[in-house]
Amino acid sequence: MRITVVGDVLLDVDINGAATRLSPDAPVPVVDVADVRRRAGGAGLVATVLAQDGHDVALVTALSDDDGASHLRRALTGVAVLAGAPLAPTPTKTRVRIGTHPMVRFDQGCAPAPVPATTEHMLAAIASAEAIVVADYGRGITANPHIRAALAEAAKRVPVVWDPHPAGSQPVAGAAVVTPNLAEALTSAKAGGLDPARTGAEEAGRYLLEKWGSTAVLVTRGEDGALLLSADEWAQGIPAPRTNVSDPCGAGDRLAGSLALHLGRGLGLVQAATKAVEDASAFLAAGGAASLAVVEDAPGPATEPSPATKVSPATKVSPVVELKGLELLDPGELEPDGIRLAQAVRSRGGTVVATGGCFDLLHAGHARTLAAARSMGDCLIVYLNSDESVSRLKGAHRPIVSVEDRAELLLALECVDAVVVFGEDTPEACLREIRPDIWVKGGDYTPEELPEARLVSGWGGRCVTVPFHPARSTSGLAAALAKVS
Repeated sequence: MRITVVGDVLLDVDINGAATRLSPDAPVPVVDVADVRRRAGGAGLVATVLAQDGHDVALVTALSDDDGASHLRRALTGVAVLAGAPLAPTPTKTRVRIGTHPMVRFDQGCAPAPVPATTEHMLAAIASAEAIVVADYGRGITANPHIRAALAEAAKRVPVVWDPHPAGSQPVAGAAVVTPNLAEALTSAKAGGLDPARTGAEEAGRYLLEKWGSTAVLVTRGEDGALLLSADEWAQGIPAPRTNVSDPCGAGDRLAGSLALHLGRGLGLVQAATKAVEDASAFLAAGGAASLAVVEDAPGPATEPSPATKVSPATKVSPVVELKGLELLDPGELEPDGIRLAQAVRSRGGTVVATGGCFDLLHAGHARTLAAARSMGDCLIVYLNSDESVSRLKGAHRPIVSVEDRAELLLALECVDAVVVFGEDTPEACLREIRPDIWVKGGDYTPEELPEARLVSGWGGRCVTVPFHPARSTSGLAAALAKVS
């Protein structure tokens, strides 16, 4: 099938690495870069996915003549690129990731761009298409009057699926389906005078149907699926398959491309939309947009696994310790589960991080240490001293909080994936069983000074320390509480 994608292209860059220490200059992680991955974003992502599926794809867009455009052309192998005159630098979005955890994003060249020029080849690609996807990212291609006229004419013959953007142009009348996400639909409805307190997906969709003059509007709602509304005044909810998602990037692009494809094959609206939602879910389950990236820079043999294979923090592994009512599982039952958790993470190329302590009266210092530890890998196992162990270490008056409550509080933190209770004075037995890749402790000492350093290094693991936070301690908190009791 000949499919033409019309829209704005972006260059997405992922800088992937590991962080095992904090900077001495500021409390921020130091990222050791493992590789740099580049991929086509925006309309380029739609075109890339369709081309990889074996379709004859033309991309009508605007490309600059800078280094970013060179990377884009390499990423668009297999796509016929028909570009207008370069009127603005290539918009580039660079994400820094530790494992699978996004830390920061830098945007370059993303200021509003002038409307690009067109060529006869660009207009011919629209006229000859059997299905069209418009991926509007607000950079002017859909504002060109010649492009708009060609799309309006094409909509009379073939399905045109329009993925809108808040900063983009209004879809041409007669588009088969317009696919805003829920936030975009509600924002447009609010701008049109609808009361946001009384407006849901259906009310917003009805408003947009009338405003845009399309045959249908498909309001996408993430894991809740989508709502299809027709100009014939019917609505159909479409559920999304259950999927463990590490990165939702590209879901809307995949959905719009699949929807145009299925409509072009002659499927009805509901069947095409249902298949498109299923395709988007399968795309995310397979790694999403990140799976399409081209590794162009790699500093030697990788010491860290590919981020695409790592366990996502959004796909949180079931806790090793689960509370049955108020009764904690016997610690003897925990060891096999702890081992299975570590094995499951490593089987996906992930890094197992562990830390330990009493965690009696959980405070901000604990939370910061745990969050820093979790950012270093793909799961965080906390080894927790039992009540008897705490009493031997801290005195008969401790613990203040029972092991059941301490475990529950720790598991309530997003950064903690599992808790293992141990009854000894040190967690060495647990460490030997699970063998974490990174052992983290808070304190003002070097990793080599940790008593567990030699043990952990025995299986190739590393010890890492994070800064101690002054004036934040369980003893200090307990003393303060005593004064007000």
